[in-house]
This record gives sequence, C-alpha cells and structure tokens, in this order.
Amino acid sequence: MKPYELLLENNEKWAAGKVQSDPDFFKRLTNIQTPEFLWIGCSDSRVPANEITGTEPGEIFVHRNIANLVIHTDVNLLSVLEYAVVHLRVEHIIVCGHYGCGGVKAAMGNADYNQVLNMWLRNIKDVYRHNREELDTISDENERTDRLVELNVKEQTQRLAKTSIIQKAWKHRKGPDLHGWVYSLKDGIIHPVFEMKAGADIDPIYRFDNI
Repeated sequence: MKPYELLLENNEKWAAGKVQSDPDFFKRLTNIQTPEFLWIGCSDSRVPANEITGTEPGEIFVHRNIANLVIHTDVNLLSVLEYAVVHLRVEHIIVCGHYGCGGVKAAMGNADYNQVLNMWLRNIKDVYRHNREELDTISDENERTDRLVELNVKEQTQRLAKTSIIQKAWKHRKGPDLHGWVYSLKDGIIHPVFEMKAGADIDPIYRFDNI
C-alpha cells in the first residue's frame, strides 16, 4: 500500500467510527459552522489545533503558516481573519506558536533561504531587532530561541489589533478577545503568554478613527 492510500484508508475508518458513536455527526457539520475560536498557528505538523485542544471539527476555524505570522499584506491571512470575525463572529482569536519553532530558529541565523523564505523570515528578524537588548543577554541558544518564540507570538497578536477588521469588531460588537499562546512539544502543554481584551489600547498611530 502506498503512503497516501493509507491516509485514505484511515479516513474511512475515522468516518465510520464517528458515525458509529454519533449517527448525526456529519449532518450537523454539513448544515452549520459556528466556531467560537479562530486559531492562527504554525504549519508545523506536530501542532494540530484540534488535537492539542481536545476540540472537534467545527469548533475551531484554523489558519496556519510558517511561524504563525500576522502580516498585513498577506491576503490569505486577512481573508481568513475577515471571514472569521465578520461572518462567523468568533469570540476569541488565538495566535499559537510553539517552542523549538524551526522558522524562528532560521530567522535567528544568517543563512540564505532564497527570496521567498528570506522575505517571510524577515518579519521574525524584525521582532528580534526590536527586542535585541533582552535576547542578547540570554546565552543559551535554545532558551533564546524559546524567548523569541514568545515575543513573536506577542508581536503577532498585537498586529491583529492594528487591523481595521479587529478595530471595527471591537467598536461595533465588543469582541473578539485576542490571545497569544505557546505550545510545548516536550510535554504537550499550552502556555498563555499574552492577551488583549476587546477594546484594548493600542498606539494611536495605528488607530482608525473613521470605522
């Protein structure tokens, strides 16, 4: 059996198991999608949102990219954000990174990863530059990387608040709240590291007045 055929076989077993334990499971999923959460996570295959949070399909709306970045020119991210906030009306947005992130590690070095990856990782390098004074005092490379993971999550969460999408929602429906989390591959535990309640203050230069 080829590897991809095994995936299809596992899918059939999973679907059959769901129907056996809950005959109406797929009927409910077909007719409605009302997730309370938007998850912006890393593409790393070891960090599946539903599995590590113990949630079922339909409970979390998910967007993933390398190192869980919120980039204001990323139409993919912004379209997911707008749909989740405006149409699904999620109440919480979670930016979840993970300790030992390969993207963060790559951004801390000086290797050339060619044009597209270099452009992407530059966003993390900016986070390092803004926090250089703290990070350069950490001698252990792994500890320094993990701290940058936390700072990166904080920065990406703050970037959400700088979008007109979030600011409009905060003004008109007092939500969603923003959460910055970091997942540990070593023990499977999620660590909250940052939070912004709906309507939190942001630097005036990023605030939209005519929304």
